[in-house]
Amino acid sequence: MSAPAPRAPELPALPATFRPTLTRVVLLAVGAAMFVVITAVALILENLGPGERTSFVFVALLFFGVLALLSRPHITADETGVTVVNITRTRRLAWAEILRVNLRAGDPWVFLDLSDGTSMPALGIQPGISKERAVTDARALRALVEFHGSGVNNATENG
Repeated sequence: MSAPAPRAPELPALPATFRPTLTRVVLLAVGAAMFVVITAVALILENLGPGERTSFVFVALLFFGVLALLSRPHITADETGVTVVNITRTRRLAWAEILRVNLRAGDPWVFLDLSDGTSMPALGIQPGISKERAVTDARALRALVEFHGSGVNNATENG
């Protein structure tokens, strides 16, 4: 008797959102803690004038804003395609535009091979803190691409 064929990953219900949740939580928690500490220092130091206190709070808001921006990436898949939200850019892709979903060993995030011959980073799936979750999400996105579009599954998979 031969071994059973490996099961294809089940398709997630649409719309499906993929995001590095733990990374997002860490970034927002650190940003909030930094804001509180810097603001407290500004209020505690007696020799600071109002302008200096304001600049401390402004810098704290700036730090929080940068960390909030870094926590923004996600990928949303729906019936018509995929929306990739990276740090500062958002791109909408039809299913047919995505040929392959790649997450190879050592990649910092998923790359999408597109029908125009380019490759696009999709920071919404990152193996940094939660490798198993990233591999599962990459497999689910790959299955969606193969089901809805013209996906090709020749990628080397991490995990």
